[in-house]
Amino acid sequence: MSEDNFAGNIIVNLASLPDFLRVPILKKRMIEFFSKDESDKKEIIYNALEAGPTIPFLNFSKLFKSWLKIVASLPEDHREGMFQAYINQSLLEPEKLIAFNLDGILEMFLQLEENEKETIAKTIKKIIQNLDESDRKKILIIIPNNAKIHLKI
Repeated sequence: MSEDNFAGNIIVNLASLPDFLRVPILKKRMIEFFSKDESDKKEIIYNALEAGPTIPFLNFSKLFKSWLKIVASLPEDHREGMFQAYINQSLLEPEKLIAFNLDGILEMFLQLEENEKETIAKTIKKIIQNLDESDRKKILIIIPNNAKIHLKI
């Protein structure tokens, strides 16, 4: 990973921390995300998608589950903004997702509390429904069928 991928470097470091350190730091970074301008947000998302596959999955899974729990606790507009940013970047570069263990990511989602899963699924479904037809078709091709079932999309 390049030295100028600060967001990616932070993600790699966060993944190796124990929960009691990782969660508050991650939450603080996620709240800061919403104060950034659009170009910074895009760069952060791009770097996160670059860094994710480089992290050993055991560490990544803990980080991703923490991220999901925090996202589920955010206000709807923040949650929607976060997922919208990732979906937009994924539409621009769908090949970035190929490097991820999507089955493992789904497993982390399935380990959430029911209310957290419902909150996240509702937000993702809303974003996908609001995409234009072309982008909706693209994102539905990217999302594995098993995930579509659990997200009810």
